Amino acid sequence: METNSNIQDKIDLVLNSADTINETHISPFFKDKTMQRLFAEREVKTNVWSWFTPKIQLATLVCVLFFNVYAVREIKTTNYNESMSSFASDYGLTIESETSLFN
Repeated sequence: METNSNIQDKIDLVLNSADTINETHISPFFKDKTMQRLFAEREVKTNVWSWFTPKIQLATLVCVLFFNVYAVREIKTTNYNESMSSFASDYGLTIESETSLFN
C-alpha cells in the first residue's frame, strides 16, 4: 500500500502545481491583429500579376497592334513572283536556259 500513497502524493503535487501558475494577460485584440497579419502576407504572395498594371497592358496592346499592322502592310507590298525568284536564285534552284558541257 505504500506505493499507492507515493502515487497519491505525486498526483497531489502535480495538481497543486497547477494552482501556482500565474494568469497571463493578453491584449483583447491579439487574435484580430494576428489574423490580419497572416492574411496580409497571404495576399501579397498570391498576387503574381501585380506588376501587369493597366498602363503596361495598354502599352503591350499598342505594340502588338503596331507590329501586326506593319506585317500586313509588308505582306501586301511585296510581290510574290519577285520573292520566289529571289529565293530560288539564292538557293540555286533556278533552271538555266543555256546548257553546256563545261559549266
